[in-house]
Amino acid sequence: MAEEPGTAPGSGSRTVKECEDMIRRSLRTPMVRFLRENLEKAGCGVSENFFKAVNCDKSIAGGYVRGKGIMVCSNHMNIQDDVNQVIAHELIHAYDDCQAANLDWADCAHHACSEIRAGHLSGDCHYKRELLRGYIKLRGHEQVCSISFIQDIMGCENSLKPGA
Repeated sequence: MAEEPGTAPGSGSRTVKECEDMIRRSLRTPMVRFLRENLEKAGCGVSENFFKAVNCDKSIAGGYVRGKGIMVCSNHMNIQDDVNQVIAHELIHAYDDCQAANLDWADCAHHACSEIRAGHLSGDCHYKRELLRGYIKLRGHEQVCSISFIQDIMGCENSLKPGA
């Protein structure tokens, strides 16, 4: 399972219905279309029912679960861009799951690798997004962003530290 702990966007909340509408809009964005097309080319096409809006107990934005699809936490979404970002990030996990031989989400190193890829390729660690989170350091923001995703992997807190 590749849930996205990280910082759940804002403190706002959408209903499941509102989030479903936002997911449908997200599926038309260039980034999401590109990712879905490449999943299709890789033999791992995803239909619209692959994406689900749900209410989440944990403070997470969403997650990818092998065999179930992508869940977007409606109660942690504020704006359309939040939904777009979650879907792009989770589609990268879906791609990794499709393409990586022997990927084991329970293996902290495997999961961390996918988090780094998803953080960078989805734009989660882009300088603009970091500024919006209040992180204004000019250098090193990508490393800090990647580390924050990795540190949030459930059960991997100690095994991913240097020397562990």
